[in-house]
Amino acid sequence: MAKEVDLLSYQSKIIQEIREFKVLSEVESPQHEFVWQAVEDAINDQFANTLTDNGCKRWESIMDIHKLDTDDLDFRRFRILSKLNERLPYSYRMLELQLKTLCGDDGYTMVLKNNEYTLKVRIALASKNKYSDVETTMRKYVPANIIIDVSLMYNRHETVASFTHEQLVKYTHLQLREEELDVYHNN
Repeated sequence: MAKEVDLLSYQSKIIQEIREFKVLSEVESPQHEFVWQAVEDAINDQFANTLTDNGCKRWESIMDIHKLDTDDLDFRRFRILSKLNERLPYSYRMLELQLKTLCGDDGYTMVLKNNEYTLKVRIALASKNKYSDVETTMRKYVPANIIIDVSLMYNRHETVASFTHEQLVKYTHLQLREEELDVYHNN
């Protein structure tokens, strides 16, 4: 946030009482606040986690990332950070690291079936908005001879068993299957 600048407070008590200096201070303070904000934004734009809208625009242009109208600032930062984290070698551990970056530690499961040349990745419902980014990452990191099976970790009976029928009847079957259930505890 912009720092409020009170130029008059830097003057001596005698100067603070003069009307012309009071007016001058009132006129110049917003300009100093603007400069202070510009310096703060420049510092924030040096790090992916604190990028401003302007910083995101610059990085998206450099990395050829296309912003969607629905993308908020945090999601744009996330995409930039994901792109920055891409690096060789393409290994199972590196793929795990990418998935942890995208979905968090508990936001996915991954099973490699070597004999079947299949890699199964399940994305937690909490990370379902990152589904397309996970698919893109898989296509980039996984060798072409391995079948990639990416899908969501839908809620199962074990997940909804802790809820009463009275709690569950408020929701459709689709909602119970495809939405995070933590939200329902608050109702």
